[in-house]
Amino acid sequence: MREAMEEVRGRSTGEPPHGGSPGEHRRDAQGTRRLLLDAASELFAERGYERATVRDIAARAGVNQALLFRYFGSKKALFGEVMARGGHEQLRTTPAERLFDVALRGMLAEGGGPGTDRSLEVCLRSIGGSDEIAEALRGLGDEYAEVLATLSRADDGALRGDLALSWLLGIGLMRVVVGKEPLASADPDTVCRLVGEALGALLEGLPKTE
Repeated sequence: MREAMEEVRGRSTGEPPHGGSPGEHRRDAQGTRRLLLDAASELFAERGYERATVRDIAARAGVNQALLFRYFGSKKALFGEVMARGGHEQLRTTPAERLFDVALRGMLAEGGGPGTDRSLEVCLRSIGGSDEIAEALRGLGDEYAEVLATLSRADDGALRGDLALSWLLGIGLMRVVVGKEPLASADPDTVCRLVGEALGALLEGLPKTE
């Protein structure tokens, strides 16, 4: 209810006019959108979709919440852009054989770390949200599993991709959400090495660990 009221108030508030050339306006808009995306990514990863309010996202970005609705239209649309910028960009730019390690290190990094994609952490904390959000999360999970499945030549490659993704998310759940020790404070390099050694039996296309 509070989220809906904030959205209504946000839509009814306009951005204060200011001077400057059209180019300056575009640069300001791009900068504001980036600030909102960064803030939303952090808060969605820390709290999940439902508990990250538009007011808090705007406050962390240091802008009026009306600008969130101006540039994204709704919190759900902002969530979609966060996932597209993070998870889908990671899928597009990361070689298949490095995807598991890169995604795992992103979840193991303390506080995300500078420039770290936190899309899978967002998934973990947003599970149980609205049907629309759940569908978006399932879609991203399917894409990760499909890429991981290409690392196996076995007939049950799709199942192996699902198992690898389940392991990845399970590690994230126990470390990031539950805080289970000793995993929660384990050295990321050690975790990645141990997991990589074991995962090689499931996905033979993974690079050999040293």
